[in-house]
Amino acid sequence: MLPVVVSDGVPAALPAEKLYGRCDLGALKFKTTTDLPDLPGILGQERAVEAAEFGLAIAREGYNLFVMGPAGTGKRSLVTRLLDKAAAERPTPGDWVYVHNFEQPHKPRAISLPAGRGKELKADMVRLMEDLLTAIPALFESEEYRSRVDQIENEFSEREAAALRELGAEAEKQGIALLRTPSGFGLAPMKDGEVIAPDEFEKLNDEEKQRIARVLEDLHERLHKIIRQAPQWMREKKERIRALNREFSMLAVSHQIGELQEKYRDLAEVCAYLEAVQKDLVDSADELRKAQEAPVQVMGITLTAQPTFRRYQVNLLIDNSAGHGAPVVWPDHPSYPNLVGRIEHIEHLGALVTDFSLIKPGALHQANGGYLVLDAHRLLTQPYAYEALKRSLRSRQVHIDSLGQMLGLAHTVSLEPQPIPVECKVVLQGERLLYYLLYEYDPEFRELFKVVADFEDEMPRGDDAVQHYCRLIATLGRKEGLLPFDRAACARLVEQASREAEDVERLSTNMQNLLDLMREADHLARIELHDSISADAVQAALDARERRTGRVRQRLQEAILRDTVAVQTEGQWVGQINGLSVIQLGDSRFAHPTRITATVRLGEGEVIDISREVNLGGAIHSKGVLTLASFLATRYANNLPLSLSASLAFEQTYGMVEGDSASMAELCALLSAIADVPIRQAIAMTGSVDQYGHMQAIGAVNEKIEGFFDICRARGLDGSHGVVIPEANVKHLMLRSDVVAACGKGQFHIWPVRNVDEAMELLTGLPAGLPDAEGVVPEGSVNYLVAARLIQFSSLRQVFAGKAATRKAATRAKTKKRTTAPAKKRG
Repeated sequence: MLPVVVSDGVPAALPAEKLYGRCDLGALKFKTTTDLPDLPGILGQERAVEAAEFGLAIAREGYNLFVMGPAGTGKRSLVTRLLDKAAAERPTPGDWVYVHNFEQPHKPRAISLPAGRGKELKADMVRLMEDLLTAIPALFESEEYRSRVDQIENEFSEREAAALRELGAEAEKQGIALLRTPSGFGLAPMKDGEVIAPDEFEKLNDEEKQRIARVLEDLHERLHKIIRQAPQWMREKKERIRALNREFSMLAVSHQIGELQEKYRDLAEVCAYLEAVQKDLVDSADELRKAQEAPVQVMGITLTAQPTFRRYQVNLLIDNSAGHGAPVVWPDHPSYPNLVGRIEHIEHLGALVTDFSLIKPGALHQANGGYLVLDAHRLLTQPYAYEALKRSLRSRQVHIDSLGQMLGLAHTVSLEPQPIPVECKVVLQGERLLYYLLYEYDPEFRELFKVVADFEDEMPRGDDAVQHYCRLIATLGRKEGLLPFDRAACARLVEQASREAEDVERLSTNMQNLLDLMREADHLARIELHDSISADAVQAALDARERRTGRVRQRLQEAILRDTVAVQTEGQWVGQINGLSVIQLGDSRFAHPTRITATVRLGEGEVIDISREVNLGGAIHSKGVLTLASFLATRYANNLPLSLSASLAFEQTYGMVEGDSASMAELCALLSAIADVPIRQAIAMTGSVDQYGHMQAIGAVNEKIEGFFDICRARGLDGSHGVVIPEANVKHLMLRSDVVAACGKGQFHIWPVRNVDEAMELLTGLPAGLPDAEGVVPEGSVNYLVAARLIQFSSLRQVFAGKAATRKAATRAKTKKRTTAPAKKRG
């Protein structure tokens, strides 16, 4: 018994007014867009605006924002407007500087200052060093300093001379002379005030010689003691001079440092830093005295001749002196160093060296206290950038680590800058797929991005929406400096927005597509020297765009028209139907007819999808084939075995076949082959089928109809051509004007269909054959012919099965007879 499918017979073709949703010009109460005010906000994105405002307003950890939706829907414009408003209401964050750490030079210190004070501190330190580099050498060249140094040097010279005089006097009493030689000091015996010559010394008696030897030994020991004390006296002298230098350096430094400490007395960290600077300056007075060489420019950075003095500079990392409100940062290239900052190096004597003055900020530093907006796709394609962002958001600190050092690849001197606390709201922008993938596979993402603003692809097309859409056209036109659009041009843009939304009751919210079309129409209108943009200019822009992108479409149509690709548009064929395939190439989408064929034979109920068998069929297409196979078995072989094998093919296709929009056409081709009933080739079909034979809606219905229309028109319309579509797709029809005109003249037809029975009646001209109350199907109908053929296949299968069983039984009997026969005796 066949499942009952309600049908009212062959459906009528749609009237022309159902094929295109025109915009009512009478409802547009303006002449041109100059009469319309600007549209505040973003059209059709109320849900996204509410979510974005909530995400930006809530000041809780983890409530960062992910803005998702297709490109061109105004995400950037909305985020910019909301961020500018939110940033203006927040205070300007402070400055951040890095300074030298005098206790641990490889760990620079980070200091926070109010906005503008960092710039002041940097300038003050520059002036301080300029003054000290002049004042300290001048102070050390003063008469007072030289007098004090001379006093110290004379004191120690006198100490050494007094010790030698004392030794000389003692030696003289003992008859020994203390002599100063070029190589030092020496002792020699003397007589009557004169040094004794060696030969005279030999003439002395032994007792005298022994006395002189004892005296010389004692005096030599005392002389050596004086000489050994000389380095100690030298160290004492140097220490006295260093103390004198510190004293004079303190005179020069303390006053100026004191003035700075008084200026920054409200900033404890700055005062502590200045105290450390003062101590180091006093200890480094000798270096300052010798720093007379001119500065050197390296990589745009002013460096003094000796690296020592760079430690007194201030690295102004973040300067908010010109800020008004919170910062909003949009990095175009969110790489790891561009996010968290980097430490640069310079070449010095063949080696790469660095210091705190070469620390550069990242986007997180720049957005501290404000908002950081990142493109999700660009972020995820940069190595370690996403992980660095998450780490900063978790720890609420920015660590400036070299990527090479982190991976163990760096071999240069590096630093460990003090982490900087960060408080900023992060806004990620990206496609929906990225959001769902991150949410599914990254648990940390859910904790850090708790708010999502989902932008709509389309909006309802009501009277108010159309009025607002026209105001949007006026706003964009004025912003871009375009000619005004007249009322008819606005209506045409509204209609195009419905076509892009593939729904007569809705409008596309893709602002980029709208703006591109407006610019192109403006260009054409200016060429014609018009004062405003008309509907003809908009249509001309659409036609020009279609021609620019139409090379592949034209080549495919030529291949069909020249019979290189076999597509029949007249006559009748068994097991063959015209399906409609859609191709998307860049921003061009078009359709063309494709011949679908079906063959049947006796078998075991298998429906073979040839595309799937050779791995050219996608999963959704295979699902459609399995669905129609299920319908076939359920309807026609509910009480008997399905005894056929069938093959379905998309002829002359050499790429992947995906989608189920041809499954109804495949089913009709299969029913035609089973019933041996021809199908009218002047009709093409699109639509999917469910297991009960109902026709289901598909996408790109307008392009599919137009693709078949173009082929039929090129071969000559005779009133028999048309396309069968699902009834559910009627509300999606926004066809080209030439298609609508042909349908209005009866040259082309669009038939809405609800189920397979209505489709087969249209395609074959035969009644579908619905069962009566007793389940009897009218003889000669499509369903009757299908059921009869399947019963025939089933009977043949049973006959063959019986013959096979007989042969099998006979074979078993013969085998048994041979194995049980008595053995013959042998003589």
